[in-house]
Amino acid sequence: MTATPPAPRRSDATRAAILIAARDRFAADGYERATIRAIARDAGIDPSMVMRYYGNKEGLFAAASEFDLRMPDVAAVATEDVGAVLVTHFLERWEEDEALTALLRVGVTNPVGAERMRSILQRQLAPVAAAVCPDPEPGRAAERAVLVASQILGMAVSRYVLRFPPAAAMPREEVVAWLAPTVQRYLTAVAP
Repeated sequence: MTATPPAPRRSDATRAAILIAARDRFAADGYERATIRAIARDAGIDPSMVMRYYGNKEGLFAAASEFDLRMPDVAAVATEDVGAVLVTHFLERWEEDEALTALLRVGVTNPVGAERMRSILQRQLAPVAAAVCPDPEPGRAAERAVLVASQILGMAVSRYVLRFPPAAAMPREEVVAWLAPTVQRYLTAVAP
């Protein structure tokens, strides 16, 4: 006879409702205009509960904007294909997760959002760069990760935030064809 898993604690359900409401509100209003009161109202709880669990707006934003970019395992990818795999991966992530696009919007307009975006990319993209970086010098992989981020974030802002017509209308395969060689060079070419 299998045991029935315990029912989720009420606090877990409240936290989850707060995070869902916060992601939606930050996406709709941006960091500056989103308020604890509006988020609490959307979650159907008292604002004091938001403060109890997350302390302040910055703490709530940090929790609501924790993203696993689900980076591909580049060890399983031929070195010459890493650029195309990463560009494809990031385009898919932007397209499937509006909350990630909201974080990008906040990141370009708010220091707290910018720090959050830096932290996520540093923690998750730097190890990928280190796995394929040919430079033995410390810090070189981090430099390469920043160069990759400049390309990926530049296209994300153009395509998903500002929606420049050529960038927004371009088929994904074409975006990959343009960006992949540059990302590949940043990751695997001999340093200048």
